Amino acid sequence: MNQAHFLEREHFQALIDILAGEGYRCLGPQVRDGAIIMDDLTDAAQLPAGIHDQQTPGTYQLTHSDSTRWFAWANGPQALKPLLFAPRETLWRAERDEQGKINFVQSHDKAQKTAVFGVRSCDLAGMRVQDGVLLQDQYRDDLYAARRESLFTVAVNCSHPAETCFCAATGDGPTAESGYDLLLTELDEGFLINAGSEVGEKVLARLPLDQPSDQQHFDAGQQAIQAAEMQTRKLPANVDQVLLNNLDHGRWQEVAQRCLSCGNCTMVCPTCFCHKESEQPELDGSATEHLREWDSCFTEGHSYIHGMVIRKETEKRYRQWLTHKLATWVQQFGNSGCVGCGRCIVWCPVGIDLTEEASAIAGDNHD
Repeated sequence: MNQAHFLEREHFQALIDILAGEGYRCLGPQVRDGAIIMDDLTDAAQLPAGIHDQQTPGTYQLTHSDSTRWFAWANGPQALKPLLFAPRETLWRAERDEQGKINFVQSHDKAQKTAVFGVRSCDLAGMRVQDGVLLQDQYRDDLYAARRESLFTVAVNCSHPAETCFCAATGDGPTAESGYDLLLTELDEGFLINAGSEVGEKVLARLPLDQPSDQQHFDAGQQAIQAAEMQTRKLPANVDQVLLNNLDHGRWQEVAQRCLSCGNCTMVCPTCFCHKESEQPELDGSATEHLREWDSCFTEGHSYIHGMVIRKETEKRYRQWLTHKLATWVQQFGNSGCVGCGRCIVWCPVGIDLTEEASAIAGDNHD
């Protein structure tokens, strides 16, 4: 990491203005409908000052304090995935001209430059995982690639992990090591700030910065240590082999009795990339759109092959999700599909905890 500088809280607006002036659409954390989501950001006053989150299995709640901090929360339901791998988009259109000839046309616009404030280390890790899937030469996704190249990330080291977080155990946090353009460490009086890319360096050079004190460096270090120590969840050792060696374990049936097959865990996961494609024709027959939208291995249609559904039972769907996420993903891409963000635990309506399920199958119950 390069040399850290210090940005006073009162000068944070300058960062927003610089990026907006460079043509970026700025997005930042804001409270909407009882959750922290990413929305258009033009003024630092929009950031969630004094907002904290309480996250437990199946529960997400925001609380308020008189703190001046804007990033004293773990994460919301969104990661970077919806901004890069769109939940629903048109891949191409087929249009009929006056002579009845069908023409195929691309229907997407040029990717908009986007700067995202408040990105966490687990989200950067999730983006790296999706890069490994969607930027492979043979299967490169041009829409994802264009948005990825237009993205500017203002990451923030996590200071208040949730009870459900376990990024320290997966090695993906709570501090960011790479993958960002700018990295902030929030203190009460302002931010330590580092650049992680050439474009980040150029932005950094235009900010009104000070030299951080030894005390600020010490406080930032202590904050990182405490954020890691607060996390208690973890996955069992050699979890990939444990799961693949226990495909008939009784725990699969037990968890199926609680699982709703709703797919919430896959929707909030920063690495899931399953999708389906469909046609949406105009009623007059003049054109049709070929759509891509997120899918889930928990839906019936996901495992429909040649006239039959091969995973009719919830037991098999949950087993498919967990073994792929933690085991066969490693075989495919060389890394785990889990970054320890804990979103799947929080946003599961019945509070199923994948660390608990994996540990139970490994014979290492938390009870």
